Amino acid sequence: MAKRWYLFLLLLLKGLPGFAQDHMYSQFFDSPTYLNPALTGQFKGDLRMNLIYRNQWTTTPGAFSYVTASIDYNVPRFGGGIGLMFTRSSEGTAYLDKTNISGLYSYSVGSEDYVLSFGLQAGITNRVLDYSKLVFGDQIDPTLGITGGSSAAGSLPYNNKFYFDSGIGTNLAVGDFNIGAALQHINKPNESFTGTPSKLPMRVNAHLSYRLDLNAYDNLEDDEKAYVIPSVVFYKQSQYQSYSMGLQYKRRSINVGLWYRSGNTDGPSAVVVSLIFDLFINRDGGEKLRFGVSHDAPVSGLSYGNTSGTQEGSIGYETTLPSRTDTSPRFEGARRCYEFY
Repeated sequence: MAKRWYLFLLLLLKGLPGFAQDHMYSQFFDSPTYLNPALTGQFKGDLRMNLIYRNQWTTTPGAFSYVTASIDYNVPRFGGGIGLMFTRSSEGTAYLDKTNISGLYSYSVGSEDYVLSFGLQAGITNRVLDYSKLVFGDQIDPTLGITGGSSAAGSLPYNNKFYFDSGIGTNLAVGDFNIGAALQHINKPNESFTGTPSKLPMRVNAHLSYRLDLNAYDNLEDDEKAYVIPSVVFYKQSQYQSYSMGLQYKRRSINVGLWYRSGNTDGPSAVVVSLIFDLFINRDGGEKLRFGVSHDAPVSGLSYGNTSGTQEGSIGYETTLPSRTDTSPRFEGARRCYEFY
């Protein structure tokens, strides 16, 4: 019996990359470097730090949690920046954990009419399965249930997997439009636990936003105006594809969003509500804190009563360093990507 369970486990783990796709955040605008490396260093200040956490399907058995932390630095000389990003995911009762640390770089060209950015991402990923959490047939007694102890099934050949991973991206801000695309896992790393090659499929992100000024004819400062910002974000990885579409209403320090997030062909899909607050510590000095929360309520594929939906929380901090000498922005007059979220 143990041998049959072991063979089943090998087949399961070999097939995991086929359906265990990369996670995507509903608050994609509060983790910009995860969405697209071309957004590295694209903000008003000198230094930016972001943290976002996603707890998916809160009450289902097994943890589905994701966290991304990033820090990036604006380098005005080339209109982009450099950064570092940490991402960790934990999925299922066997604690399939994946941790990635990546370096980020972006460069921009443009004029007072547009800004075109290019980004690179490269790092190391560790993928590990907590084998002690698995239960095999020879650890189950028909009367007593799970008895514990060791199993004759043995352990996996490569239970702790390291591999190089890379990505590229581009973003164009022109007029009232912002459009970008990114390609992740371009080297298709082998993440198999069994020794049989299992390549991680490339992931494509594409995003489009439009900024509608509701006070276009009023004599107001930019931070006093109100905007409606509709957006569409599309993801595709192997046979899995999904999109988020909706809009944000942004006025002063408050941003409210309503989104529809599609699932795979058989779901689950969700309606997403987001709320963001910007707390300006020193508006003239470019120092601010951003707090964001969102909630996904499934509308197909999974019932809300069985999952309690999905929660996300985010915090961001931007500041201008005292050593900064050149305060004039590059491509002055052009719309920048950070004005769309």
